[in-house]
Amino acid sequence: MSPRRPDEPVRLTRIYTRGGDAGETSLGDGSRVSKLDARLAAFGAVDELNSQLGLALAAPHLPQPFRGALEQIQNELFDVGADLSVPVESEGRLRTTQAQVDELERLCDVFNEPLPELKSFVLPGGSEVAARLHVARAVCRRAERDSLAADVERGVNRLAIVYLNRLSDLLFILARAANAAVGQDEPLWRPGG
Repeated sequence: MSPRRPDEPVRLTRIYTRGGDAGETSLGDGSRVSKLDARLAAFGAVDELNSQLGLALAAPHLPQPFRGALEQIQNELFDVGADLSVPVESEGRLRTTQAQVDELERLCDVFNEPLPELKSFVLPGGSEVAARLHVARAVCRRAERDSLAADVERGVNRLAIVYLNRLSDLLFILARAANAAVGQDEPLWRPGG
């Protein structure tokens, strides 16, 4: 086997290891913890979110302007997961950055600018792309809550939590923009309706 290149983040020759059969797994720093550790719930939810974004990217009729942003976010979610998988006190590790949060805010502004002002709460749905993005948004909110719980229990990089909060905003905006792109009326909440 040739040595791993510096730009090669991981090399997996075998997927199963049997190392987790007793209910423990390794964090990013190699330390062993229970699979019930709050940090695993957090980065597990981030992994689920990433899978939901993959589903959104596979949707027919995904507006082309969304593709680059969602592909970049998928990659960044691996960064967020790596961040959450390493104890916060570990130095020199990959961490979520303010620049990543700032880029999400920029994307929120870009995609929200042409949308009409909200005058009601929006129900998840409309077009298929919008519905998939709403599911991703809901999973993102859970990932954020799980990360907050991990922060209370063990401590995590707070920027990972901020990133997830901002990402859920962007996914909501993208769902609205997906409906607008195909002329689909947004399903609106009618209190008591």
